[in-house]
Amino acid sequence: MHRRILLAAGLAPLAAPALGQAAWPNRPVRVIVGFPPGGSLDVMTRFAAEQMQKRLGQTFVVETRSGASGNIGAEATSRATPDGYTIGTISMHNILINPLLFSRLPYDPDNGFAWISAMWDFPNVAAVSAQHCPAKTLAEFLEWAKGLPGGVSYGSSGVGSTIHLSGAYLLAQAGLPATHISFRGAAQTIPAILSGDIQIAVDNLASYIGVIQEGRIRPLAITGASRWPTLPELPTMAEAGMAGLSLGPWHLWAGPPGTPEEVVQKLSAEIRDAFADPALQQRAITMGARLAGTTPAQTIARLAREKPAWAEMVRISGAKPE
Repeated sequence: MHRRILLAAGLAPLAAPALGQAAWPNRPVRVIVGFPPGGSLDVMTRFAAEQMQKRLGQTFVVETRSGASGNIGAEATSRATPDGYTIGTISMHNILINPLLFSRLPYDPDNGFAWISAMWDFPNVAAVSAQHCPAKTLAEFLEWAKGLPGGVSYGSSGVGSTIHLSGAYLLAQAGLPATHISFRGAAQTIPAILSGDIQIAVDNLASYIGVIQEGRIRPLAITGASRWPTLPELPTMAEAGMAGLSLGPWHLWAGPPGTPEEVVQKLSAEIRDAFADPALQQRAITMGARLAGTTPAQTIARLAREKPAWAEMVRISGAKPE
């Protein structure tokens, strides 16, 4: 008996490191998304989870924690156990815009996450009714809008959203009096445009692509550095004369602070490799998203680079902290 105990004691130090070094992931990974099921962000998160599941051989389970402009999902991600088995889809507005609009946040936007990769861009498109608005270009719209009694009404999914900030910036730069109308999302905004109740929205292309293709909504310009592949005739905002409106919403993957560096680097590399596939890029384009894929350092740099511009858009919009 004494000999067996000594043998077991001698083997224990060899066995323990092997258990601690089990390759990640060796069990399902939870992916938190802070926006409602069925929306474009939920769809893209499931798309990415599907790719990572194929590449890494483990289930990536998408969990919805929606509400409070994405803050609930961001908090759940930030407070999770930092073992590499919880990551979250975080919107850039949770990091760059919400700190300017909420007097208190349930997470630290600067130190509350382990950044993994930018995931995709959702460009915003300036959209008008083909029936109620005669303008064919952004310049024509701004000229037409000058003659509207009472100014322009524009819609968004809520105060402080990139949709609200983009619309406010566009109309302020044009010197047009404007009234912001807040809706619960594109499902309400689009009918308001089609009926003529509001004149314009600078909203996510992913939500509008169907009615644009039907010809009921006319796109005037799109945010981003380049034209959209499936709408090659649609100019960018810069090409349409609104150079300061090139920024659009984008999203990233992050873990809680303290997530093992080897997990962060491995997952980031897998994302970049997967997103380099032209077939996946085309699939995302049809869903209204442009795949990104960046190193953690590049993700941090992009957040820092865009922070002043979004702060200026918040200032111009007049949105105040809650």
